[in-house]
Amino acid sequence: MAQEDLSRNFGFILNDVARLLRTAFDRRVRSLGFTRSQWWVLNHLYRNDGLNQSELAELLEVEKATLGRLLDRMEQKGWIRREADANDRRVRRVFLTDEVGPTMKAMRAAAADLRREALAGLTPEAQDHFVDTLIAVKTNLTRTAHGATARTQRGRERR
Repeated sequence: MAQEDLSRNFGFILNDVARLLRTAFDRRVRSLGFTRSQWWVLNHLYRNDGLNQSELAELLEVEKATLGRLLDRMEQKGWIRREADANDRRVRRVFLTDEVGPTMKAMRAAAADLRREALAGLTPEAQDHFVDTLIAVKTNLTRTAHGATARTQRGRERR
């Protein structure tokens, strides 16, 4: 049996790159006082402020109770606020506070610097192509995942 060249396996490479990016970013923002879990929450809220806790838990792939405890600590530090949804008082929406703004700016700058370093040596065109390729792969996998979910749901409905 021929052995696969794992040094060219994009799944392994992508995982290693993601791990290296997380580790490097952790080092750069450690002085800001965030844990990885906290900066991950803040990053998602930066892109989607006002998510409800269930949506945020799903995006982060964590249990709702785990996220709830994390949000409690972040709320105590003044980084986030939770508000009842206007249409459903049982739903809590999560927002960044103005207090975390300067720290978010520093965190975003550290991320931009890291991305520049990671892509050093690639032309702007190669960088665009690389990002476009990653988006295409993500789209393919999302489509596949949604198809599998729909097939599973249809199978349950037949039973």
